[in-house]
Amino acid sequence: MSNLGHEILIPSNNKREMHDSQENRVRLNDLSDCVLLHILSYLNSIQAVQTCILSTRWKHLWKYIPTVKLHYSRNSPTVKRFDIFLSNMLALRDNSIALQALDLDRGLIEPQLLEKILNCVYSHNAHIRQLEISAISQSYPILSCVSSCKALTSLKLSLYNIGNKNYSETLFPKSLNLPLLTSLYLVNFTFCGFENGCVEPFSPFTKLNSLVIRHSKIKKAHILHISNETLVDLAMRYNSFNFVEIQLSTPSLCRFTFPDSLDQKICGTGLSCVKHVNIDAPQNSYLMKHRFVLLGWLRDLASVESLKLTSITLQILSLVPDLLKVKLPSLCNLKSLEVELIPHYNELLIVLMKDDMLKKAIPKSFEEVAKLRKAFKAGLKLPSIPDGIVDFLRQNSPSAQVIITT
Repeated sequence: MSNLGHEILIPSNNKREMHDSQENRVRLNDLSDCVLLHILSYLNSIQAVQTCILSTRWKHLWKYIPTVKLHYSRNSPTVKRFDIFLSNMLALRDNSIALQALDLDRGLIEPQLLEKILNCVYSHNAHIRQLEISAISQSYPILSCVSSCKALTSLKLSLYNIGNKNYSETLFPKSLNLPLLTSLYLVNFTFCGFENGCVEPFSPFTKLNSLVIRHSKIKKAHILHISNETLVDLAMRYNSFNFVEIQLSTPSLCRFTFPDSLDQKICGTGLSCVKHVNIDAPQNSYLMKHRFVLLGWLRDLASVESLKLTSITLQILSLVPDLLKVKLPSLCNLKSLEVELIPHYNELLIVLMKDDMLKKAIPKSFEEVAKLRKAFKAGLKLPSIPDGIVDFLRQNSPSAQVIITT
């Protein structure tokens, strides 16, 4: 225990701080072990084990914490010492105490150490409810372990699979039975389709409430079908979506963060009930079809109450010909419109916006066009929020609050 607590965990410049404030320590000692363990369960495991030096009572208290939380960062000990600590902690922890949550962010991890971690999870798979693993390793052992944890309610996986020579794709299992799962967060996965050209990965999770998909892709399919009766919150960001359509069969969907790709058609019944929407279009969405995809999304938001967009999204939308003359059938219940100001970095989008402003100036007069050209040459900055577009979005809800953020 002394090696674990002092040689690995306690930096010399922190020892004095941990012995300060005698009064606070006395107050902590008045609390029951149950309350102290609850408090310690919120700490990183390194910090939790550091409390062993406080007094005799605290020496072994950390062994009974029902959670393990380890994030390797620049402020952590060296990789070798971090791995030694992790191995020793798992060995010294009281295994009779059910493990309820494990949160590991390690990066590249040795197979032997991963095996120890997964063995710990396996031994408590009937009790563990929250599991978060971010690692560069072989994904199969991790996914096999996850599938054994039938009590899971929250799962967050960020896996970079190591193949024979380099990184390879991490395939999401087609049959993953987690009957109690309510929250699912996936990073860097590949969803493989069926013979019908459709992939439908999430329908087996009958209690799913929240779903986040990041940095992932579709394989052997042209349609991503998200079908789930209980899903309330859906976010899709930074994905390589090489397909044409997203079908939403999500009657309970309330919050939706749209994919940051404007290449997919979104259809189905899911959008009709959404009340809170976030759209952040990338600056390289300058094709003609992209602006019409945005307009199509907005047309389908029949029940939305709060709409959050970036200034870039509004700039792309403003390139729709005669946009301000379009009558929206949607946004009738809008209560809040939030615009986040984003700096320009895409020169082509800036050129397109300038050309659009010049085209709109032509019907006024040639003098107006010349004046505008001269202003551009003099360094005129384009407006972050195109003229008239806020009122366009509020045409059916003119009293909606407008919030500008940076």
